[in-house]
Amino acid sequence: MQARFVFDDAPFASCHASTIAEVAPGRFLCAWFGGTEEGNPDVGIWVADLAGEEWSAPRLVASDPEQPCWNPALLQPSGTASNAVPRSGGETLLFYKAGPRPSNWSGLLKRSTDGGTTWSEAEWLPAGILGPIKNKPVELETGEIVCGSSVESWRLWACWCEITPDAGRTWSKHGPIQVPGKPYGIIQPAVLDLGEGHIRFLCRSHGMRRIVCADSLDGGRTWGDAFLTSLPNPGSGIDAARLADGRIALIYNHTTTDRTPLNVAASEDGGGTWTPPLVLEDEPGEYSYPAIIQAADGAIHMTYTWRRERIKHAVMSPAEL
Repeated sequence: MQARFVFDDAPFASCHASTIAEVAPGRFLCAWFGGTEEGNPDVGIWVADLAGEEWSAPRLVASDPEQPCWNPALLQPSGTASNAVPRSGGETLLFYKAGPRPSNWSGLLKRSTDGGTTWSEAEWLPAGILGPIKNKPVELETGEIVCGSSVESWRLWACWCEITPDAGRTWSKHGPIQVPGKPYGIIQPAVLDLGEGHIRFLCRSHGMRRIVCADSLDGGRTWGDAFLTSLPNPGSGIDAARLADGRIALIYNHTTTDRTPLNVAASEDGGGTWTPPLVLEDEPGEYSYPAIIQAADGAIHMTYTWRRERIKHAVMSPAEL
């Protein structure tokens, strides 16, 4: 495994919530929010790109004059199956949120036709639609994009499935998705397409100290009750990806109390059982809010928050997992 920082120096003091996409074979785009501190009005969405050995310098691509921005999520739609090689020159989607806090933020979307070099003006998503709340959406073979969304009100958390058939121009919303008797609750689903209409969410939980799972068998339209898995969760974000060999790769904090250590594990049965977790970080500090994808060449790419100071990028082969 190889690891490096996306940047060493940046014009912001704090950063968090990264996302990564392969915008063309061998070319990657990473985004995150950064500013003086999470929730401050100067927090915007920053990006850097990698083509070769070095990440570009961070550049600000989205901000609001009055409110902080939050939780970007990148997607490079292929136009075919969700695990297909990305098309060079296709439209890159950047979802994010803006507002004073998660309980009353709104969803936005920007588009790029040059792999993230330039971006469209921000599009506000319809009222009640937030888009992917933390993790990347998944494109189905039908062309629909499935987004794992969630709502955090004062005492109620719940996940939702938001679906767009036309790259964010029209939407439908399905849910709520909850653990019975636990309205507070679950958020920030990682989306897995298990095939033949089976969509699985793996979710962050509050107070349950476990990663939570939920399933839909009709492409995200209807959902069974969410249930606890055996994997620990300290109340922090996770992400997952379905690999070309059929396994699920999961990046998460394997603990019930802290945002360290940060780990990665694999499942051969869709998330029923997991391999012993590999350690990415285990020093004191926060290592959190990860993202994970598989590139066109098969390599597994991960990004995550490193102590709220930098974003770290790690690459491993499927054989290492």
